[in-house]
Amino acid sequence: MLRNLTNVRGIKCWGAHIGIKSMRRDLAIIYSEVPASAAATFTLNEVVAEPVKVSRENVADGKAQVIVCNAGNANACTGRQGREGAEAMVSATAETLGIDPELVLVASTGLIGEPFPTEDVVNGIRTNMEKLSDDSKAGSLVANAILTTDTFAKEGFLEFEMDGTTINLAGIAKGSGMIHPNMGTMLAFIVTDIAIEPDVLNTAVHEAVDDTFNMITVDGDTSTNDMVAVMANGMAGNEPITSTDDERYQLFFANLRELMAHLAKLIVSDGEGCSKYIAYRVTGARDRETARKLVRAISSSILVKTAMFGRDPNWGRIVGAAGNAGVPFDHTKVDLSIGSEDVAVPVLEDGRPMEFDRNNVKRLLRESHISVHMELHDGEAEAEGWGTDLTTDYVIFNSVYTT
Repeated sequence: MLRNLTNVRGIKCWGAHIGIKSMRRDLAIIYSEVPASAAATFTLNEVVAEPVKVSRENVADGKAQVIVCNAGNANACTGRQGREGAEAMVSATAETLGIDPELVLVASTGLIGEPFPTEDVVNGIRTNMEKLSDDSKAGSLVANAILTTDTFAKEGFLEFEMDGTTINLAGIAKGSGMIHPNMGTMLAFIVTDIAIEPDVLNTAVHEAVDDTFNMITVDGDTSTNDMVAVMANGMAGNEPITSTDDERYQLFFANLRELMAHLAKLIVSDGEGCSKYIAYRVTGARDRETARKLVRAISSSILVKTAMFGRDPNWGRIVGAAGNAGVPFDHTKVDLSIGSEDVAVPVLEDGRPMEFDRNNVKRLLRESHISVHMELHDGEAEAEGWGTDLTTDYVIFNSVYTT
């Protein structure tokens, strides 16, 4: 059976249907038996959902014990009524579990601007808290309970050895549209039983998010509700990691980044209406930030996305998008190749157009997994990101989203 959140020591979960959505589960609870080190990143959109505001305050001390998320209502642009609803989620959870309210993180996802169904959510929390379980079925239920337009649940699990014990690391995510994270409607919740100090965990989470969730795009829209939260409860019993200079930190960070990358790629592969999953890689950059900005500029270009949808080997759109990234870019030194996941065709070398079989490249672009690689010959830094094409299905779906 698939290993998931409940395979992490001390983690119990539940996912329930409480009536916000007509048919799917819409309340998720992830609980640690003991208070955990915690860190989170949040949307940088100027329009911020009420649960984001509350959770940002509660996680500031680096501790948490439970994450509660409702689906079907974003609780964004809801004013005082929405703020009171988010606070009611915290209060009901804390009272039912008998814990400090500051140990509660809350999240919401769904339609923006709809009145928040506080009574339904609070009643759902009180009713379902007693059902918390460490059975793997409960882990799957909670992964499904955070979905909105997603077509499948997104889960991941890793284990590795440290200090003679096995460290477990698991996560879930949701996201299909409004995906262009720029964090400090995409959500990711990760739990681990490693012992690590909150400030060290915070560093790891922010750096890993920058390399993974902040390097994906579906439609270029940063949601009001974006949130990645991580709880580390220490129940593996390892000697706590207290510094980023500890060699064990790099081992933890590598596994955290791997799990986040896995979840991020699942989000892209489920992009609304998309027919292509596209991996973008920029190498030979003068610094990492330059490489990152180039990847994000290319992957979010509407013209690049539509060319990929149309299987058009129009590499000029890729170079043009790179020129709009806001970083120094010398196209006369660039090597560029495009193609499928397994076959890359050079189209530029040292900035000079290469002769290539356009029909062959068009055949490669029929594949569902596409690769774009740009070498700058300007340094040693590199970055990778993931995106989708832009299809007629996406336009149709989002033109009638609420109707």
